[in-house]
Amino acid sequence: MNATLGLLGVQGLLGAFDTLYFHEWRARLPARPEATTELRLHAARSAIYAIVFCTIPWMAWLGNIAWILAVLLAVEVVITFADFVVEDRVRIGLGGVYPGERVMHGLMAIVYGAFMAGLLPQLVEWTGGSGPSLGEGAPLAILAALTALGIGSALSGIRDFLAACGVEAAAWPWAPRLVDARPVVAARLRHATTLAIAIIALVALIPSKPR
Repeated sequence: MNATLGLLGVQGLLGAFDTLYFHEWRARLPARPEATTELRLHAARSAIYAIVFCTIPWMAWLGNIAWILAVLLAVEVVITFADFVVEDRVRIGLGGVYPGERVMHGLMAIVYGAFMAGLLPQLVEWTGGSGPSLGEGAPLAILAALTALGIGSALSGIRDFLAACGVEAAAWPWAPRLVDARPVVAARLRHATTLAIAIIALVALIPSKPR
């Protein structure tokens, strides 16, 4: 089996675990109104992964359409970077991103980088109008499994998109929750206290005029 295709499979399995365990079971993101922006990013990324997993095992993106694939993969990287920034902000009520989830994201970044390094020469060949698909000669079961990951990614993306649009049914089986504002308020109080202390200290340092 093509090593690049194997890396794609590993990425899919890691992504599935990240989604099911961290996003769904622990964070229950679809039920959190404050996670709307993160869910939109996840939906867009899932759509790209659905296209990649359902096509790359079976076909070669020959000619000009290879550039479309290159753009999709580049957009996925941008979305991932944006997600890194957004998730810290929207997960305040959860105490931030889970440590295990950060480790998972690091592993996924490494695997994705290795996948891209292997795909790039193939992508260059495809832009010239020739070259086999990554799944050529691979067992049918492997190709079917990758396609199943793509379908799962598509369904996850649809769920996240609907949840981001406020469709309550998309949060099932998690009960909708109100935003817990206490951590946000506590953080703002700490910042305000620090600022007040700094101002008092500056005022104290200003020499008073002699009477």
